[in-house]
Amino acid sequence: MSLQVYINGKYYPKEQATISVFDHGLLYGDGVFEGIRSYGGKVFKLREHLDRLWESAKAIRLTIPMSKDEMAAAIEQTLAINGIKEGYVRVVVTRGVGDLGLDPDFCQTPQVIIIADHIKLYPEEVYRNGLRIVTASTIRNHSAALSPRIKSLNYLNNILAKIEAKQAGCAEALMLNHKGEVAECTGENIFIVRRGEIFTPPRDAGILEGITRATVIDLARKEGIPVHEVPLTRHDLYTADECFLTGTAAEVVPVVEIDLRIIGTGKPGPITRRLIDLFHSLTRS
Repeated sequence: MSLQVYINGKYYPKEQATISVFDHGLLYGDGVFEGIRSYGGKVFKLREHLDRLWESAKAIRLTIPMSKDEMAAAIEQTLAINGIKEGYVRVVVTRGVGDLGLDPDFCQTPQVIIIADHIKLYPEEVYRNGLRIVTASTIRNHSAALSPRIKSLNYLNNILAKIEAKQAGCAEALMLNHKGEVAECTGENIFIVRRGEIFTPPRDAGILEGITRATVIDLARKEGIPVHEVPLTRHDLYTADECFLTGTAAEVVPVVEIDLRIIGTGKPGPITRRLIDLFHSLTRS
């Protein structure tokens, strides 16, 4: 059976799920989205994801044409219709159909699209052995131009950095901000461990405030592991004892090499492994 995709209150087979070529989400990346996980048929951190979706929409003056409760029900229904318990949900809200100009006032009603499917960002051996990453020359969007806290449909900034990673033979790239400080990777937040304490860039470093990031910070603090949100440089990463990434699709991923420099022992460290176990216990219990 073909996957069923939700578009504006109706379901369409994957092959027939289409939008207008005049939709400003396609023409200009004018819209917002969220990636959400489902574990055992239960949507993980749904309220937090919806809050962030609404905040992103408000920041670009986009009115979502339904309530949060209606959106939550539509997400759960989309999972149920597709029989997906362990999966990934992409919620997209576009500005809607307009003309070829930039003016959003000419757009019609915003479109809501919900896709439920399966996702596996990295193979199992990456979680066992760790990931290699490289610093991209493409910097993170300047927060004074476009706030990285808006999860918009325009991901070209991240895509260009991802291309650099792939060309370097890596699956992921580290992005710096306009000050040369560590921001995040193309799709995940970044953490390091030094002397038993965890460090991660603060929100004003130009990061998306990840839901998984917040969950891992909470898990670490409950374990009595200090977590500091402070500016970081590449030197801090190169000399760290451990490094890991967090994201909705990726969950918690060890990093063992950055820019050809071995991190720690070159294997996932004990705190990283502990956080992976804790996250699995939280989501799969």
